[in-house]
Formats: sequence, C-alpha cells, structure tokens
Amino acid sequence: MRITALRATPVAVPYRTDEVWAFGRRAGLVSVLLEMETDEGVTGLGEAAAYPSADVVLSVLRGLEPLVVGADPLRVEALIQRIDVVGTWHHVGHSSPAIAAVETACWDILGKVSGQPLVNLFGGRFRDRVEYFHYVAAASPEGVRDEGRRAAEAGARVCYLKIGADELATDIDRVAALREGAGPEMGVRVDPNEAWSPGAALRALRALREYDLELVEQPVSGRNLPEMAYVRGRSDVPLLANEASWTRADQLAVLQHGAADAISVDHQMDGGLLNMKRSAGMCAAAGLPVVKHSLGELGVALAAGLHVIAATPNFRCANQAYGALLTDDVVIGAFGGPAANYRDGCLEVPDGPGLGVTLDADKVARYAELYRSGAAEYTFHDPEALRTAPALPKR
Repeated sequence: MRITALRATPVAVPYRTDEVWAFGRRAGLVSVLLEMETDEGVTGLGEAAAYPSADVVLSVLRGLEPLVVGADPLRVEALIQRIDVVGTWHHVGHSSPAIAAVETACWDILGKVSGQPLVNLFGGRFRDRVEYFHYVAAASPEGVRDEGRRAAEAGARVCYLKIGADELATDIDRVAALREGAGPEMGVRVDPNEAWSPGAALRALRALREYDLELVEQPVSGRNLPEMAYVRGRSDVPLLANEASWTRADQLAVLQHGAADAISVDHQMDGGLLNMKRSAGMCAAAGLPVVKHSLGELGVALAAGLHVIAATPNFRCANQAYGALLTDDVVIGAFGGPAANYRDGCLEVPDGPGLGVTLDADKVARYAELYRSGAAEYTFHDPEALRTAPALPKR
C-alpha cells in the first residue's frame, strides 16, 4: 500500500458562546481536516488544529508531501522518522499539528486494514469511557454561575474556567460563582494561562484556596521551571503544567524540576499519538497523572486522542475537549463535539475500525465555506485585546 495524495480542508465551526482567555477571545474554532488517499482505496482521516493559523498548517502539509506521498502508511514509525530526520521536521513546534494529522491518518488506515479500533492497537481498553471537563467560558459571575448549573445538570464532574483577569477580584468573583452554581461536589479547575508572576500566583492561590480547586493550570510562565517549582513548593493547591509541557522534552524538564503535580499532554503539540503515549509512560514512571490538552478540536482529533486515553492507565483526570462550547461537528452520528453527545461528562470509545468516525460531507462543505467567508471571527485575534497591548505576565 502506498500514499497517493493528501487532501486538506480548513473548516470553521461556531461556538454557542465565545471562548475567552486571559488575552483574547474567539467565536468558534478552525481546524484543518486531512484525508490521506492510498492506491488501495483506503482513506485515512486526520485533523490539525489551526495553530498558530490554518495557513501555517496548510503550508506544512504542502512541505510534507514529498516525504509522505509514495510512502507505506502502515509503517508509521518509519514514516515519522523520515519526516523528522530526513525532512528535518524534528524541531516540533508550529509544524507539529500538521505532522500529527499525518500520523493520525496513518493509524486510521492501519486500523481499517486490520479491522481493529485504534484503542486495540495502543494496548487495548483500560477504560470503556473517557471523562472530559465541562468548559466554562469566562463571563460575568451570573453567566459563570448559570454555566456551572448547566454542567451539574448534564452530569459533568469537573468544570474548567479561564481566569487571569486584570484584577484578582474579578477572578475570585467568577470562581465563587462557579462553585455556587456547580455545587460542592463539582471539581473546579482554573487556568490563568501564564498570566501571573510567582508572587501574584501565590497571592491568588491563597485567595482561591477556599473554593477547593482540583488543579490550577499553568499559573506562571512555562519557560521558567524553577519559578514553577517555587510556587508549587509554597502552595498546597495542585498545579498542572501546560504551556511548560507541550513536548516530551518539555515534560522531562518539568519532571526534573519537580514543577507540577500533573502534566498536560497533547498529540497535536508533539507530533502524534505515539508520542502522547510515550509522554504518558514517562510521567507514569515519575508517579504523575496526565491530562489530555486540546487546542480546540473536532470529532476526528477528539476520537484519535480518545482511543489513546482509553488504552493508557494514568489519564486519571478529566481531559480537555470543546463539546460544551461547540454548536456542531463534522463527523456522522452521535460521536463528536456537541455537549449533548456526552454522558455524565464522558464519551464512549468508538468500536469501529480505525478511528471509528466518518466525515459528514455536507457539514464539511458548509463549514469549509464558513472558513472561506469569515475565518477571522474564529481566531484569537480579538480587536479589543489588540488595542490594550497585552503582555506576560499581567502582574
């Protein structure tokens, strides 16, 4: 079997409410869908988050074509080594989501050819359902309180809230409102996205301690691991590394510095599903749980990560997905993005061969046109944030 073509389609899917973080907002997400064609008529699916933009992803995919077209998609390790070593793409970063999409498509083909769901190829089911948190968009305290109630009524066990506002009082009000709305049993995870200096982080953690936070994600710069370790050593609120832990090399450094209580991993940020499985194994050896991170993904990439999580023991915490925000998805059937497809915050592992998902051609066409006509609305290039000239850290 040989790869004959890569077909990439950027799509934009709206949110039901804006995603807001410490430095901007977006009204939906952009992903690049990949269809890998072969000379035997088997097509593999992949997906790349538009990080840092769809144009970059599409450019990387064009650059990968000479290395990929003509290769055997069943020899996944050999193909990725060709990309990394011969093509010199091993310095993962902005190129990583596109490489991950290629690798995912190969795994989808391998699963289809062997008649096995991907979870079986990554070690078999350790769990039948995978838990995800309920994404609560930053809003007024009243809006956050209402979303917390919505999450509890849907059966979610963990809520995730973006914080890192200009004033600590704003963050405190939002977290208090979430706790009130979601109830005392709900896990509450917050993410300042590196908005704080170490001193500001400790002050914030002390102020938020009464709300029984499950995890605080990346409170300080991910590029200063001694300061992360400093904060961790002076607070009993568990820290989750994210911007500090996008690749296996980054994760090793976090472990060496003792800078986090849990590690965020993401196949799109580190070149593929095999590397995410390796990340989890490395963290397991250090005695730490891992959490699946998402840059914003639709049903194809969601399914890919789901299979690996289901086969890997130390994904013990609720993982990141966008079902609570998305209005729609691009895959056929109940599996995919909208929150209605989750049961008690969990998704069932697909049991079809490969990824177990199929693209909905009509929806792909609809959201490809939406990308062509209005992609700017679905990026983080928030005009208000641009006018305020934000900088890291905020305080």
